[in-house]
Amino acid sequence: MSRSIGVALFLLVACGNPPAVKGPTGQTGTGSTTAGSTGGGSVTGGGTLKDIGCPTQGCVFHPGAGVYFTCLSTSVGSCAHFGAACTPEASCMYEPASRSYKQCTKPVEGVCQAFGAACAPASKCMFDATDNLHRQCDDVSGGTCKRFGALCTP
Repeated sequence: MSRSIGVALFLLVACGNPPAVKGPTGQTGTGSTTAGSTGGGSVTGGGTLKDIGCPTQGCVFHPGAGVYFTCLSTSVGSCAHFGAACTPEASCMYEPASRSYKQCTKPVEGVCQAFGAACAPASKCMFDATDNLHRQCDDVSGGTCKRFGALCTP
């Protein structure tokens, strides 16, 4: 098995909802585990495994489908592997017809059925229709990016 597949498999298993780890006395532990128990992380002095952060999965606009999907693997400016349909945080969605972001008042399976007022993603990482990539927006106005900057991770 290749290293990248092994790491991905580890994160998939480790980042689920792990069961409580029981110590030698049957007590339930949180935050770290003792060496020899199941868990993930790097070993530090004292034989304790520290918790590692799990990658977050963003909800990304797919320009070809016009649908938002969970991004399982990002690359700079785009998503490399898409998962299930989703609704982005705060329901601020890109509307291709107006090339702007608007509040979605009726999201259904990654598609907005009814748009409301203009909005902007909190991260300011916005879809740029000129090259179908996500870029940091340096000047947002009315849900539209007036000046795009560097590529960003959606």
